[in-house]
Amino acid sequence: MSNFPIIFLILAAVVLVFGFGVVIQSRRKKPTPVIAPAPVVEVVAAPVVEKKRSFKNVLAGAVSSVLGRGEINDTSWDDLEEALLRADVGVKVAQALLEPLRARVKAKEISTPAELITALQNDMSSRLVGTNRELNFDASIDGPNIWLMVGVNGAGKTTSLGKISAQQVALGRKVLMAAGDTFRAAAGEQLQTWAERSGAEIIRGAEGSDPSSVIFDAVQAANARKFDLVLADTAGRLQNNTNLMEELRKVRRVAEKGAGTVTETLLVIDATTGQNGLSQARLFADATQVTGVVLTKLDGSSKGGIVFAIETELGIPVKLVGLGETMEDLVAFNPTEFVEALCSTT
Repeated sequence: MSNFPIIFLILAAVVLVFGFGVVIQSRRKKPTPVIAPAPVVEVVAAPVVEKKRSFKNVLAGAVSSVLGRGEINDTSWDDLEEALLRADVGVKVAQALLEPLRARVKAKEISTPAELITALQNDMSSRLVGTNRELNFDASIDGPNIWLMVGVNGAGKTTSLGKISAQQVALGRKVLMAAGDTFRAAAGEQLQTWAERSGAEIIRGAEGSDPSSVIFDAVQAANARKFDLVLADTAGRLQNNTNLMEELRKVRRVAEKGAGTVTETLLVIDATTGQNGLSQARLFADATQVTGVVLTKLDGSSKGGIVFAIETELGIPVKLVGLGETMEDLVAFNPTEFVEALCSTT
């Protein structure tokens, strides 16, 4: 009986040791928990071609009317001419498009409404294709490229600059913005926001300060810090007695006095202004040596024909078009897609 407590203690010790062993072993074999990454929600933008088909064009009705007839008659020509003029292609361009088609119909080269519409689309496209629409960036120059953005207030100049900045940063270029529209109180703040969104940096001046000095300082800073590109916003309206065009001529002269070179001057035009946009283009082209046009709000305009007037009468290529509000909605202008969308009946 005296050995019973000893045996009991020995058994209790064995049980405890065995229990601790099981616990330790189970901890060793327990797999390390894996934290799954949060699901990535992919936001798919509407295809560009679909947005181009949303043009509020006036050609679609005329095309449907012509195709709905069994023959080409005087009404067919009236419908097409009226639609072209309402789309703001201009009288000269409308006549240049329709007169050769009349001759071909008279010569029996075109005999059906469908052939007429196809021929019209081909002629419209031929007036736009073959033009160099690349943005001019010269990697061989000593110093930063300078792209000036010009245009009247309200056309979407500052917003377009921000979108271009995002695109250029995505290409791996170091971008510095110059807030040269010092006469509009909100311009600097707006550009600051776009700089943050696009990954660019920005140089600003005091409200009402000399725009040329702001852009000059930006170019010097960009050169010192090895930036590739300076995107310079400019005034679209002045709140003093200085002539806007004279001010823009000065901006261009001063911009090239430093280490950079102006390789692109983009005129931003609101597509909804139609022929007024053509008048703007003439003024700005004379003052600033415009190299390309950014046509904004094209998705909401019935006056997309202004593209033909700008390119035919002024010889300035439309390089970018705005089809919405997001960064992805400023796209390279594709003449073939544009004419297809302009004439589409669907």
